[in-house]
Amino acid sequence: MNFTVFALIILTVILNTYAQISLKAGMMQIGVFSFTWENLLPITTKVMLSPWIISGVLVYAGSVFVWLMVLSRTPVSIAYPISSLGYIATAIAAYYLWSEDLTPLRIAGILIILLGVYLVAKN
Repeated sequence: MNFTVFALIILTVILNTYAQISLKAGMMQIGVFSFTWENLLPITTKVMLSPWIISGVLVYAGSVFVWLMVLSRTPVSIAYPISSLGYIATAIAAYYLWSEDLTPLRIAGILIILLGVYLVAKN
């Protein structure tokens, strides 16, 4: 895999991590809700007006264009497994931002993902 493709995949990971963190921040402000007819309009309005959620959705949209560049340059069977680095980046960001648990079992999972990414990228 050449440097350009790898850099584009990492950019996609960064954009997707930001988007996930933004969506979570927006939902933390909105709070827990249930899908019912009574709250459909109020919740939809809150979601659509949340700066965090708007930001997350826009960044996701931008990441699609970067991802299309990746797919034009490399097989999806290589690119998509490498994009799983986003799981790691998001878990680490959530740990630092909101003190979400990063238990030994989750760390083991992260190490397994890293091993998988290494094996896929090496080929």
